[in-house]
Amino acid sequence: MNSRENIAIAESAHALSAAIDSLVSQPLIPVSDNDIVELMQQIETATRKLDALKLDLVVQTCSRSLPKRAGAGSVALFLQDTLRISHGDALNRWHCAEQAAIWPRVGDSAEVSTPAPVLPNTALAQEEGAIGLDHVRVIRQVMDRLPNQVTAEDRALAEEHLARHARALNPNQLPKIGDRILGHLDPDGTLTDDTDRARMRSMRLSPQGFDLMSTMTVVLTPEARAAMDAVLAKLARPGLCNPADPESPFVVDDKLDPEVVKAAAARDTRTTVQRQHDALFALLHPDFNPAHLGSHRGLPVTTILTMSIADVERAAGVATTATGGTVPVAVALEMAARKSKTFSVVTDGNNMPLHIGEARLANPAQRMALIATERGCTRPGCTAPASMAAVHHVTEYIKGGPTDIENLTLACDHCHALVNDTPTGWTTIKLGKDSAFAGRTAWIAPAHIDPTRTPKVNHLHHPDELMATAPAAPPLPARPSRACVPTRMRQRPWVLPRPACPARQ
Repeated sequence: MNSRENIAIAESAHALSAAIDSLVSQPLIPVSDNDIVELMQQIETATRKLDALKLDLVVQTCSRSLPKRAGAGSVALFLQDTLRISHGDALNRWHCAEQAAIWPRVGDSAEVSTPAPVLPNTALAQEEGAIGLDHVRVIRQVMDRLPNQVTAEDRALAEEHLARHARALNPNQLPKIGDRILGHLDPDGTLTDDTDRARMRSMRLSPQGFDLMSTMTVVLTPEARAAMDAVLAKLARPGLCNPADPESPFVVDDKLDPEVVKAAAARDTRTTVQRQHDALFALLHPDFNPAHLGSHRGLPVTTILTMSIADVERAAGVATTATGGTVPVAVALEMAARKSKTFSVVTDGNNMPLHIGEARLANPAQRMALIATERGCTRPGCTAPASMAAVHHVTEYIKGGPTDIENLTLACDHCHALVNDTPTGWTTIKLGKDSAFAGRTAWIAPAHIDPTRTPKVNHLHHPDELMATAPAAPPLPARPSRACVPTRMRQRPWVLPRPACPARQ
């Protein structure tokens, strides 16, 4: 890079810093609500473009062997010390730069070649500001999970799908697309089988720290995860198993007074992870009897598996659980065949449940049917699984709505409270036969959120629908050549030796 280019980059960086200083000094109170939202989106897009530049800087750092020259044991440690960032953030930047940034190479003819990154569509979306580093991290994790036997063509197609959906979804929603892709590429478990999963299962308990606390890292098999989810859905509810509340119930059978549980929940200030810790402690306590688990939201505390008849006949694919997890169909069939109490729901090609007679409260059979068809809260954008949702009357019972399966849906407690007749309330309807999602529950947002009042369906619990409704991928434009690097940098000089102290990794 000549001096003129150095000056241009320095001037651009100075102008960027000045623009940020000017922006943060402006008062935001006079800005309208709509302009606040637009400003947030503009800043997020600009930040994502800067994240792409950060990866390019990591590439240059490695290509110039700066960590090695500084005596750092690894790229992550160099970034951590130089930028004063966490080790996890430094590792994430390094791994993302490995796969979502252009790496300059120098050929024998001393001409610079700039091959595409390992994740070309992901890199393009990030440079455009459409996705951020968290999107890149999730896409990289999904791609790392692909079995080695997957062909290069299928691998490239998987990355293209992930990058396309990342433009419309947040990073927490992307793993559902990844699970769908993995299920498509390895539907019968021959590439990644139960032997691999059994080999990867683990539980690591660290030594006690100076504060006497311990860290536990667990890798669960799908079967163990399904069993754990069912127990946590009951024991980790607000108000239960709270060691800080002497009146919190620890014997969680069905004889508990609902008012006592409700009062304990109102006093419960624990976070979700704290409640899960206390639930595990209660489960391990010598005085705890698993038979006291009773029921949860009208169903026994056990694993509920939903699978299609087509997958059962093929003994392939995945079954879904009431908590939103997945289990290989072969494992699900083994679980259903055991004497232990495991509920299995098999759906037909249309995913339609049976009609069940009228009652004030939905019975267990109706709830199982809703779990099988809806899989979670039906309000658009909500990710709450079925285990966190209650049965909701689409047409309210007090308004004459029957407790028939055609008038029932799943809604988590938060979303359920949004349904009311006020100007800010939401409305639920069932879509007719002329709809692309006939029989599904649609939610109508209030006018201040959606002036068109368009009924919308929640696709987050149905990855196949997410893939069908995602925007089309834009074409890949020609990428400009990056700046030249000195010819002495050959044979991947950015690959550093493993540090002498593993503990710092």
